[in-house]
Amino acid sequence: MKLGRVEFCHFLQIIALFLCLSGMNQAELSRSRSKPYFQSGRPRTKRSWVWNQFFVLEEYMGTDPLYVGKLHSDVDKGDGSIKYILSGEGASSIFIIDENTGDIHATKRLDREEQAYYTLRAQALDRLTNKPVEPESEFVIKIQDINDNEPKFLDGPYTAGVPEMSPVGTSVVQVTATDADDPTYGNSARVVYSILQGQPYFSVEPKTGVIKTALPNMDREAKDQYLLVIQAKDMVGQNGGLSGTTSVTVTLTDVNDNPPRFPRRSYQYNVPESLPVASVVARIKAADADVGSNAEMEYKIVDGDGLGVFKITVDKDTQEGIIAIQKELDFEAKTSYTLRIEAANLHVDTRFLSLGPFSDMTTVKIIVEDVDEPPVFTSRLYSMVVSEAAKVGTIIGTVAAHDPDASNSPVRYSIDRNTDLERYFNIDANSGVITTAKSLDRETNAVHNITVLAMESQNPAQIGRGYVAITILDINDNAPEFAMEYETTVCENAQPGQVIQKISAIDKDDPPNGHQFYFSLTAEAANNHNFTLQDNKDNTATVLTRRNGFRRQEQSVFYLPIFIVDSGSPSLSSTNTLTIRVCDCDADGVAQTCNAEAYVLPAGLSTGALIAILACVLTLLVLVLLIVTMRRRKKEPLIFDEERDIRENIVRYMKEMKHGNGEITVKQSSPPFIAQKGAQLQGHHCTSEPLQSLRHMNKVFVHHIFERTLQRGWECLYARFNFQGDMSYMLRRLSRPCFSPFSFAAAESQ
Repeated sequence: MKLGRVEFCHFLQIIALFLCLSGMNQAELSRSRSKPYFQSGRPRTKRSWVWNQFFVLEEYMGTDPLYVGKLHSDVDKGDGSIKYILSGEGASSIFIIDENTGDIHATKRLDREEQAYYTLRAQALDRLTNKPVEPESEFVIKIQDINDNEPKFLDGPYTAGVPEMSPVGTSVVQVTATDADDPTYGNSARVVYSILQGQPYFSVEPKTGVIKTALPNMDREAKDQYLLVIQAKDMVGQNGGLSGTTSVTVTLTDVNDNPPRFPRRSYQYNVPESLPVASVVARIKAADADVGSNAEMEYKIVDGDGLGVFKITVDKDTQEGIIAIQKELDFEAKTSYTLRIEAANLHVDTRFLSLGPFSDMTTVKIIVEDVDEPPVFTSRLYSMVVSEAAKVGTIIGTVAAHDPDASNSPVRYSIDRNTDLERYFNIDANSGVITTAKSLDRETNAVHNITVLAMESQNPAQIGRGYVAITILDINDNAPEFAMEYETTVCENAQPGQVIQKISAIDKDDPPNGHQFYFSLTAEAANNHNFTLQDNKDNTATVLTRRNGFRRQEQSVFYLPIFIVDSGSPSLSSTNTLTIRVCDCDADGVAQTCNAEAYVLPAGLSTGALIAILACVLTLLVLVLLIVTMRRRKKEPLIFDEERDIRENIVRYMKEMKHGNGEITVKQSSPPFIAQKGAQLQGHHCTSEPLQSLRHMNKVFVHHIFERTLQRGWECLYARFNFQGDMSYMLRRLSRPCFSPFSFAAAESQ
């Protein structure tokens, strides 16, 4: 019958307890005799505690308290007069004592890994007097260990790496298991290691836990990772020992043990001849089973007829060889190229040179395909010169282009007018001769950069471009002139021979040897008595006075014509006038006032007189405004007269209505709109109530007058009539207030 783990532990505990009890002396207090001493004439003997160390087995699983040991004093006669007391760690809570017999028991299950021993104090008291009969003494209860803890790998699970192809016995990693049992007692904490999974590739040292390789030539490319299970067992690995396991993941790290190899011995690629320089033609790659730096390689062209036409570089990310164009391709010149390319590892491990050369060769053939190319000029840039004096139609130079294809199609030329907006030049479509189309001016544009287009006759879509720089040569076609606008002054107190101005000249032309100007006074000014001119022979001239006594009252401004000639061929000249103003200067010769009017003011009018003149002018302006205002007011009576005429007609109309035969009549002198309305009312007879009829007719008539006055801007005129209930109607129609209302009722009463 097999015992379970719990039953087996109980069995071991019983055996250990039996061995403990049989192997140690009874834990009782025995008296140690000492020499007697006397006190107060009575002989007495000194007593003390004597006992062995107490032990108690951990993990006791019984139901009854576990007997630990017995305390006894030689004073105790067994008559119950002595009482035993226990104090210290775990007293009463874990350990109890029979106060009569001194027997000590453990009431709880103890764990040595939690606390290995307990320190307590024992004392024997006289039960009657409660006084100590023995001095208090300290003792220790030690917890005896059993194998109740399995080994544990506190740092697991582990990961480790070892280079591939490592020899047998290469250390990989060390694992360590710990056992919480007492290492000083028995074999409970003595651990040995073994490998449960990972054989036959790895092994482990039983005592140290060092894992080592067990097979040679383990290849990462075949298998790069292994999972190991390591066991640690206590009791020196004997049966009944406890064990623990951990996992170790071992990764084989790469070494350069695989040379690069091209998958194919030859490659072929087709490339159009129009592909520009630096374009990628192909990508090739040599396979290498290694990784990282061990797979890094370099490519180079070692042979072939395309050494100068193509180049190869390596892509650092993909380790591909990139073949690119180094020079322009021309199908008409060469239709194919052959390259011999080598791939080699950058980092070679000398330990594996026996595996073969760490390089490989392949052949790459590049076929150039024909493309219909645009015409090509014989030069990328043409430089031409022409004089700005050239006549229209003058030949400047010739450009030439040809069709590089085998068909050699004829070429026609034209000028890109975006580069010659003013159309200064023409080109012969067949010969490429460039001529002038307009007069040129170097001072406007010294260099013309134009683009010439060459088109195939058979395929006009194929256009080549050539660039022409036309430099305009200078001729002497611009006369010299003053370099700036001079503001020249002469002081009234200037002395003869005094310099008043230094002048220079400019010329828009650009002679090869630079400008040389000559200055002189014109013939009519050469004999003037005021100023003279001195040519300094350095493209400048100096103006000097010939006399003194300049006065602004006599002449405030002088005009000096100066003749300037350049050194061109033929030479050109111009006459420039220098304006000289006479000024009042201070003692340092600095001009203060240059106005001639400043002298006229003191001789004529004073400042007070000028103020009076201004006041008169303002007065005249006020008078003019008053006259205009009065004339406007004089126009107003015309309106009032017309208004009065209308009012008289209305009053007369009402009187006739009162005193006449009841028929409405209108004067011929009435205003037109009144006469018209009256004509409409003629023949209207009043009823027996003439006043009401009159009021009705007046209301109709007044409304009509009001509408007409609104049309003619006579609102104020109508507002003077106040006819009983019609005022509200009039006020609603009026847009501005009026004055002096005329009471119709008052007029009627008259």
